[in-house]
Amino acid sequence: MPQPGVIEVEAHFLGDTSKVAQPIRCRVIEEDTLTLDIEGIGLYTLMWTPTMDGSVAHGYTPEAGLLGEVNESESLAIAAGFALSEGFIRQRSDIRSLSVCPQNHRVVRVQLCEPEKVQVNRRNVVVNSSCGICGPRELMESGDPALRPVIERRLGLQPGDLPRLMGEMRAPQALFEETGGCHAAAIFDQQGRILAVAEDLGRHNALDKVIGKVLLSRGELSGCGAILSSRLSVEMVLKAIRARLEIMLAVSAPTSLAIELAGKYGITLCGFVRENRATIFSHPERIR
Repeated sequence: MPQPGVIEVEAHFLGDTSKVAQPIRCRVIEEDTLTLDIEGIGLYTLMWTPTMDGSVAHGYTPEAGLLGEVNESESLAIAAGFALSEGFIRQRSDIRSLSVCPQNHRVVRVQLCEPEKVQVNRRNVVVNSSCGICGPRELMESGDPALRPVIERRLGLQPGDLPRLMGEMRAPQALFEETGGCHAAAIFDQQGRILAVAEDLGRHNALDKVIGKVLLSRGELSGCGAILSSRLSVEMVLKAIRARLEIMLAVSAPTSLAIELAGKYGITLCGFVRENRATIFSHPERIR
């Protein structure tokens, strides 16, 4: 029986072009929709991978925490992470409530304390698995009040920490082992401890999941860093700035605009973190 987030499908395997393809069954990453109904703002439909079963918390308030029999909910976490990383909120207390719609578990309702103060560029959109909604250079230069430089220096790493952290993110990647078709992200703290790990077909979703998990459980992410299995694009760096992350480690390459943005806003950007190698593209002072 496949685990949550994995779908078994019929296919044909061609091992040698001179032979007839053989019917097989293989496992692929699940792609589904999750609509965030942000009251007073709009609807955002994410193409995502649900990796937990149905026994999860069904609601959240800052006062009561997660509501339900289980102390975790992936859909509530990604809703909180999306709200923070896209600039709809700046802190956990800006959330009034999160709730999974009882009639449709593919809808999460988000209530903000002051939705009238939120400035958004896009409403009622579908966010596919390969991109975010936060976007291009125009947004970077628009003076968005959520884009405050990360001037804190609470987080520092030794060179040997980089491959260790990358390995600790990879170890629990059960979906990738089964399908080879998903990204992963993790958040680590000042002591170099992994606080959350998530997988998803979308790299933005994976990052939003772990941001949301830490936001709901810990309250804030200052002094933390992120680990990514993907490339570093400008949208990913924008999410890190809004979440107040100090360091981003990625197995792949950054883009030119991501490097520019990280340099301007104080993020330490490390690409090509593989084995005992890494390339530091901005603010190397945090890697001691």
